[in-house]
Amino acid sequence: MKVLFIDTTHITLANGLEQLGFETELDNVSLKEEIEKKLHNYQGVVIRSRFKIDKQFLNAGKHLKFIGRVGAGLENIDIEHAEKLGINLLSAPEGNRNAVGEHALAMLLSMFNNLNRADIQVRNGVWIREGNRGVELRGKTVGLIGYGNMGNAFSRVLSGMGVNVIFHDLKLGLSNKNGTQVELAELFEKTDVLSIHTPLTELTNGMINSSFLSKFSKNIYFVNTARGPITVTEDLVEMLKSGKVLGACLDVLEYEKTSFENMFSEKNKLPDAFQYLISSDKTILSPHIAGWTQESNVKMAQTIVDKVKNVIG
Repeated sequence: MKVLFIDTTHITLANGLEQLGFETELDNVSLKEEIEKKLHNYQGVVIRSRFKIDKQFLNAGKHLKFIGRVGAGLENIDIEHAEKLGINLLSAPEGNRNAVGEHALAMLLSMFNNLNRADIQVRNGVWIREGNRGVELRGKTVGLIGYGNMGNAFSRVLSGMGVNVIFHDLKLGLSNKNGTQVELAELFEKTDVLSIHTPLTELTNGMINSSFLSKFSKNIYFVNTARGPITVTEDLVEMLKSGKVLGACLDVLEYEKTSFENMFSEKNKLPDAFQYLISSDKTILSPHIAGWTQESNVKMAQTIVDKVKNVIG
């Protein structure tokens, strides 16, 4: 069987599939329409986030048995139509969950200790101690929305920090030694730090807005390493300005392109809300790299190999 790689991935993936008996081919330059014309020749496709896989694309893959997404989510794929056609959809959240957990903690500790601001000041010959007095994470309550691979991973890295981890998830019975499942009302009451770990769905798109953030009893810190459109940026900025949100750690942004590789077209003016985010000392930003480590690059590739082996047999 033949597998078409639409994006570049770690060599572990191609090598692993070839060891399973597949013939692999890379085409990361052809337009989507050109790939559709030859897609009937392949039994498998591997993609990261180059373009959306819609009904037309899926229908062109008359012999597709699987699509491997080297990443955590499947929001760029028409899941319902793929399942209707009997195509197995394989993602790899197990491969980068630890990286996401560590990145979320790093952003939060950097914010609590004013590290980004202090670093810039010292490099510019400014020595300020009192103005950079930090806040300790120990003793805080971290509230998570979503407790799948990513939420669990973040709770694990927090387990040695002396914090109380609570979470809300639509799936019940998920409590473990690192986190306690609660209703939203309790999350709103107790949370000091809110961290998002859900996929992007119709339910979560725009979920973090003024109405949602206003329900928290305390002024909170906010962390999003999930997907940008989960947060309504203008509403978040409003809450940052009012002090309801004390600080925001954002690895993902509402304005990202589908591919996650480029956020803006040069022709477009940067939104006012984003202008605030990049100029504020209440924010820490990174370019969608929470799951982007040397180790996760290999682990995600191997995860797809293992899942293909399990599916194909």
